[in-house]
Amino acid sequence: MGDSVGGSNDKLSYFQAITGLEDPDLCTEILAAHGWDLELAISSFTNPNPSQNPNSDSWQPSEFPPETTTRQDSDSNPVVADVAPPPGLAWKLITLPFSVISGSLGLISGAIGLGLWVAGSVFSQSRNMIGWGRGGAAEEGVSSPLVSLSAAASEALDFVSGFERNYGAVHPNFVTQGFMDSLQLSRQAFKLLFVYLHSPDHPDTPVFCEGTLCSEAVVAFINENFVSWGGSIRSSEGFKMSNSLKASRYPFCAVVMAASDQRIALLEQIEGPRSPEQMLSILQRVHEESATVLVTARLDAEERRNAVHLREEQDAAYRAALEADQARERQRKEEQERLEREAAEAERKRKEEEEARERAAREVAEKEAALARRRQEKAMALGAEPEKGPNVTHVLVRFPTGERKERRFHSSATIQSLYDYVDSLECLKAEKYSLVSNFPRVIYGLEKHSLSLKEAGLHPQASLFIELDS
Repeated sequence: MGDSVGGSNDKLSYFQAITGLEDPDLCTEILAAHGWDLELAISSFTNPNPSQNPNSDSWQPSEFPPETTTRQDSDSNPVVADVAPPPGLAWKLITLPFSVISGSLGLISGAIGLGLWVAGSVFSQSRNMIGWGRGGAAEEGVSSPLVSLSAAASEALDFVSGFERNYGAVHPNFVTQGFMDSLQLSRQAFKLLFVYLHSPDHPDTPVFCEGTLCSEAVVAFINENFVSWGGSIRSSEGFKMSNSLKASRYPFCAVVMAASDQRIALLEQIEGPRSPEQMLSILQRVHEESATVLVTARLDAEERRNAVHLREEQDAAYRAALEADQARERQRKEEQERLEREAAEAERKRKEEEEARERAAREVAEKEAALARRRQEKAMALGAEPEKGPNVTHVLVRFPTGERKERRFHSSATIQSLYDYVDSLECLKAEKYSLVSNFPRVIYGLEKHSLSLKEAGLHPQASLFIELDS
């Protein structure tokens, strides 16, 4: 059971690699419809109607070209050796550098492995290039900056300059960059790449360039609908491309598009001279058949860009909402802390005021208690009031409130006794006062406290009033 599942997964992967289809469900349905016969499914998919394919005589789905392996000679140039492939489709898919494929366009197409010669300084920054329908720099609208003129770009610039010297300024707008850079530009522009391999020594080259390739109608159509790249087979990159595309006859043109994993899809190759009408017919057919794929790729890229933009907007909105929530939370905490501080401050003041009131109450109570003790002590010190007699003085005291108090004292009692008497009463709250007589006006201050009533001239009776000290 496990081997069956593993085999099905392998077949699915191989089928996706050959056909270029990325939808695993669709590939599974196609394989299931052909009983998981990989060669039958690929054959029916890649060549549904051979009679409609102008190049169908040159290839059959079950026939693959010999394995091509690449090694490096002492000058670091690729040397191609042909080795007969062993049977088995899976082996061919893994090891063949050239696998004939066809997409939904109904065209003969090939996937050319570019990894080996890309590493040979054609375009080192394009080693991870991916095909239509995947994310990349094109979808982000960003291209790698040109730091310095590479060898491939220098060759492309030399080719364009030489072509203009020989055939004039009216020609396809060949990109003055290396092949991989040009392929990247086509992918970014959602266009196919028109490739022209120039053989300077071929006798058909001048007539083809002057009459067909530089024809105004052909030039206008190519410039409008394709990205163009040209190279001389005398140059390093042009020679490598002629080997990769297996150019056998010149003039040679091809239409390719980016595939995936350092591969390109060969949609059309035009070998030998063609008239402008024939060239236009071929290019128009390829462009029309590829329009759906290119439009779909453009729409997919726009959808992904829109999705990225939407995610960015959602992320920005989320961050803004989060920041607003955090700001509100900070404000709430600050308000809560402020209220807590105010409550704590109010509680502190309340406690202080309560403590102050309690202290004041204690002080008043203590003062009243002390005053009551003093009155009691004063009253006890006075002793009993004497009866009337010749040695008894009658004293009348008027208080600031108008209240009057009378008492009899021994004539030998001192002025201090009068003060003690006043202090023992509850009529006066003041502590500092003086006893004063009106006629004559005499103030019985501290210096007279030790005099007896008789010595002070207050016997046998006296009328005094209280004068509060300021």
